[in-house]
Amino acid sequence: MSDILTKLTYQTFQQGKNYFALGHKALSAELKKLVSPSKSSLKPISANLLLNLQNRLNTLLEIDWQDAEDGVYPKSLLFDNSWEDFFRYYPMVWLDAPQVWERSQQQKYQDFSSEVNTEGYPSYYLQNFHNQTNGYLSDLSANLYDLQVEILFGGSTDAMRRRILAPLKQELQAFADISPRQIKVLDVACGTGRTLKLMRSTLPEASLFGTDLSPAYLRKANETLSQIPGELPQLVNGNAEELAYLDDYFHAVTSVFLFHELPGVARQNVIEQCFRVTKPGGSFIICDSIQTSDSPEFEEMMDNFHATFHEPYYRHYMSDNLVERLEKAGFVNIETQVHFASKYWIAHKPK
Repeated sequence: MSDILTKLTYQTFQQGKNYFALGHKALSAELKKLVSPSKSSLKPISANLLLNLQNRLNTLLEIDWQDAEDGVYPKSLLFDNSWEDFFRYYPMVWLDAPQVWERSQQQKYQDFSSEVNTEGYPSYYLQNFHNQTNGYLSDLSANLYDLQVEILFGGSTDAMRRRILAPLKQELQAFADISPRQIKVLDVACGTGRTLKLMRSTLPEASLFGTDLSPAYLRKANETLSQIPGELPQLVNGNAEELAYLDDYFHAVTSVFLFHELPGVARQNVIEQCFRVTKPGGSFIICDSIQTSDSPEFEEMMDNFHATFHEPYYRHYMSDNLVERLEKAGFVNIETQVHFASKYWIAHKPK
């Protein structure tokens, strides 16, 4: 009976987040028409497509529950939500919205305030991704990011992130002969540390590492991760095209929502770096957006995402063959999965 009640509570919690996100987006769209009117170039989404999307979301949530039921991670993780951050930063989302709308309308995609230091970053990174104020280079952006993507994906972002945990736990069985405390896992482009926080619940004793190009996001990650039990993950500021780690160092490497924000050459460079730092017999797990090859029925929706949010490399990503890129780097036995709006690659480095 307790499991049934817990599942119903989880479903209600997720449904509430979904309704809240839909309401926010509907209100935001109406206010945008008043404050920053512009001619829409978005393609209409059919009722059948929306129904398909809802069915995919329901399937994702069922898998999320089942993984918790199977002990991949504790059920408490299903309800992990930073209410303090929500009440503190949700008003700021609205206060920042007029700047986002204006930036989008005027196509000011490399718009950074004078207080932000943009020196030393690759040119492809100096973008207002999602039309965010100061891109990924300010503390405000870091504080709003998790809330913004939760609204974008209807409260399902963590459920999509958690889809890397079951394969990660399974792949690490290849190193079952060593102590769990000796296991080392790297999250590339760790951002605010949300994935590392989820990972800690699955791997309570492992040594976790994170690297990101944004000092502001790493500050947020450190704030988030210092509040949870267990050894604090080691965070490093750096470019994923030049990972600051030894060869064959990690038993597993992960990356969540990075590759659609990289140009093709950088994508390949990052994959090759991940291959270099992964131990023989180890694995590399990617979570990112769906692509046209696996979800052609959602192509119009993906085109709308490209048009609505400033994602300059997304159109190329939609048709990019990451399996081919992974194989070129040396990975083998590559498995792919699709859950809701996300796609996963599970690649292995030969022993």
